[in-house]
Amino acid sequence: MQKKFLVFLEDFCSYLKNIKQYSSLTIKTYHTPIKEAIYLSDIYEENNIIFFNITKYRLKISMQSNKTINKKLSSIRSFISYLINNKNLNITLHGATSVKSEQTLPKPIEKNDIYDAIDHLDIDKKILILLIYSFGLRISEVATLEIKNIKNHSILVDGKGSKQREIPANNMIWKMLQNYIALHLSNIYLFEKNNKPLSIRQLQYKVDKIFKTIGLKVTPHQLRHSFATDLLNNGARIIDISELLGHSSLKATKIYTKLNTNTKLKQYNSSHPLSKI
Repeated sequence: MQKKFLVFLEDFCSYLKNIKQYSSLTIKTYHTPIKEAIYLSDIYEENNIIFFNITKYRLKISMQSNKTINKKLSSIRSFISYLINNKNLNITLHGATSVKSEQTLPKPIEKNDIYDAIDHLDIDKKILILLIYSFGLRISEVATLEIKNIKNHSILVDGKGSKQREIPANNMIWKMLQNYIALHLSNIYLFEKNNKPLSIRQLQYKVDKIFKTIGLKVTPHQLRHSFATDLLNNGARIIDISELLGHSSLKATKIYTKLNTNTKLKQYNSSHPLSKI
């Protein structure tokens, strides 16, 4: 049964490469834990049901960080899902329940670093960074933003769960958006090529490339964190930040209050005379 599943694994990796268009590095992060799980797990068939029990594999990786364990388990679940949906196999997976990970604080980007990164960019590249930083958008929301939804000094965003929200635009970004749109009047989407919207991966690559010019590795999600953190540090109400971010509840937004506390502590430690004794 293991040999059969090793063949399935190669099929799965081909699917990730050719259909999902994942990078070689990403495919490797799937391949390694799945291969280990195949060798260490109990795989058997009863009553036309294949049982894939990874309990032994879980024991082997139990001393790793919760984040690492969850990534590996997610890869295995994706593999099993592929076999069910693409190979029509009747499989039951055991032992793949995720472990609770500690919630980590966001890592916002200093606004001066943002300004340095976009200082000499043309408007097409500059607008991408400022759009995320000024509106706190998810990169998926940037990819689907249509020009028709940029009006009345605000943007209308299609967020998670098909929920729309309207975000006001400050004067600087509004003027820049109008100048950008004037150069792309035939577009449907704000960012597109050959009449098709740029993909999330294409936009992520653009952000990454822009910040590499100043020696930083920055993700679009960090820019979204920067938006929320800077608003909070400058007195915005958390309930308003939550609405602007498109969070379904305040629970997701409250992590920024922890970040704000850390910021204040750093300022205190660097400013109070007793901290320097």
